[in-house]
Amino acid sequence: MRTYDFAPLYRSSVGFDQIANMMDRVLSNDGATPSYPPYNIEKLDDDSYRISIAVAGFADADLSVEVREKALIVSARKADADEEKTYLHRGIATRAFERRFHLADHVQVTGAAHSNGMLHVELQRQVPEALKPRQIQIASDTKVLDKDVVDAKSVN
Repeated sequence: MRTYDFAPLYRSSVGFDQIANMMDRVLSNDGATPSYPPYNIEKLDDDSYRISIAVAGFADADLSVEVREKALIVSARKADADEEKTYLHRGIATRAFERRFHLADHVQVTGAAHSNGMLHVELQRQVPEALKPRQIQIASDTKVLDKDVVDAKSVN
């Protein structure tokens, strides 16, 4: 596996340490990414996203959706009521899990819904007005010159 040194990035930039930390975290991952539970990330439009997680066998009370420190944390813990049952085959995994998604700046979780074994988490990017691009009006030369020129008759 290749290793990258991000020290030059830390020395020559201010405020980009978050990106370097994320790249370091992704590159240092040994490839053993958890695959349970399966999920999709959809882009609905320019500023809307949906994360859909397959949570078959979990009730609403077993699921938890939390936003903490720019991270969306989805977790589930099944009650131990199934211990009384005897299974001949148990193919539906209901083991506890915690899945983390790092959120970009200004991305807010707007809601979550659980239906038909799927948990849907809605996300919206809400960029503040101060950070949105704005058009600057360009003045013509004649208007600028009119302000700076003094009328000769009023001076004399």
